[in-house]
Amino acid sequence: MKPGWIRLLLVVLFWLPTWTVSAQEASPTGPIYIVQSGDNLWDIAARFGVSIDALLSANNLTLDSIIYEGAQLVIPGLEGVTGILTTQDVPYGETLHSLSLRYQTPVDVLVRLNHLTSPSEVYAGMSLVIPLSEGTPEPGPRLSLTAGQSLLELAVLNNTNPYTLVLSNGVSQPAALPAGQVLRRMNSEGVSDPGPGALPPAIAAVGLSDFIQGQTSVVRVESTGGASLGGSLMGHPLNFFPLPEGGYVALQGVHAMAEPGTYPMTIQGSLADGSSFSFIQAVRVYAGDFLYDVPLYVPVETLDPAITGPENELWESQVLAASAEKLWDGAFAAPVDPAYADCWPSIFGSRRSYNDSEYIYFHTGLDFCGQVGFSIYAPADGIVVFTGELVVRGNATVIDHGWGIYSAYMHQSEILVAVGDRVETGQLIGLVGNTGRVIGPHLHFEVWAGGVQVDPLDWMTQAYP
Repeated sequence: MKPGWIRLLLVVLFWLPTWTVSAQEASPTGPIYIVQSGDNLWDIAARFGVSIDALLSANNLTLDSIIYEGAQLVIPGLEGVTGILTTQDVPYGETLHSLSLRYQTPVDVLVRLNHLTSPSEVYAGMSLVIPLSEGTPEPGPRLSLTAGQSLLELAVLNNTNPYTLVLSNGVSQPAALPAGQVLRRMNSEGVSDPGPGALPPAIAAVGLSDFIQGQTSVVRVESTGGASLGGSLMGHPLNFFPLPEGGYVALQGVHAMAEPGTYPMTIQGSLADGSSFSFIQAVRVYAGDFLYDVPLYVPVETLDPAITGPENELWESQVLAASAEKLWDGAFAAPVDPAYADCWPSIFGSRRSYNDSEYIYFHTGLDFCGQVGFSIYAPADGIVVFTGELVVRGNATVIDHGWGIYSAYMHQSEILVAVGDRVETGQLIGLVGNTGRVIGPHLHFEVWAGGVQVDPLDWMTQAYP
């Protein structure tokens, strides 16, 4: 071969493109997974419990192959599973059983795909792999048994066949179905009901914000018709209130020292048709991001349980009621002069050690800089429910803003309001001091939601609900 041809061949080889792989070109022999942003071959293999070699072989790939978002990969070794494998976040109000009905997928397939050992592992917000097949029907209308009602009566009232209800809902003991049991009617009429499959038809949707240490969580319930709702989370009642735009909302704080993990949340209520329901599902609490303060040294008596115990009980008793009138509007204003609104010697949630103790304490509020006599203002409209002098908190004030939301002000040199006073945003309510357990003059500012201290900065930077 002449040198000129060699040079030409090298140029051609240099400019040949590096091909990326989108999918296996041969006929699929398993369900299809669509590659998501951030995926790699090793993570995909681990997610579905297959070996990397099997994944590569099924898709005619090598370890050097490049995959990109949107590419389709065959997942081998998943006998009995077909369709497109997608990830879905579990809404509150769905169980493995209701998800199997919604997506026409056997429960055992969902268990295998997601490596589950117990149905209780499925928590609201959990990302589950679900196979979607072309032509999967939309979920049909939800039906729920009322007290004393038989399956036959329910079927007759809804113009459907009880035998069909039994088969389509996987009911093993029709005579033993409890009141409130939710079933799906076959969707032959093309009527879609995308609502939470384990909750009564009157509940159209349940929306949850993230549950994070020290933050305020928002629980929204969309309901058709009137309802009276309640519930509980982590030992605290969920207090629901109607929204002007419709539906109901509960604001609940997550304790800053709560262990991350899953906790049962109950939503229950009475519906417009006279029926009632109660549903329990786990939600996940995530860790916050907190600092560790330098050790603090304070008078020994201010750490004495004989003093702190009764004072804490008195303090916490002031913030338990959830009055029905919402008094605040928008984000909270800073409770100090603008020049000090961004001066915080200590922030919420920081872990603390007193007198060389372990870091078993946390800072329950937000400290603002100030000198004795500086002004303290109401951050939002509300009603004063407590004023008094305490050993640890010094001269203190508590304001009720409605719906279980409270603000508190400690270490004041002077209190300028009285219990029962209705205050407005920006109103002078007290003066900065150094009373109680302090190492210098400042304002300690707290916000409570559902009987739990939460980050005041969060309430000053966004509007709830």
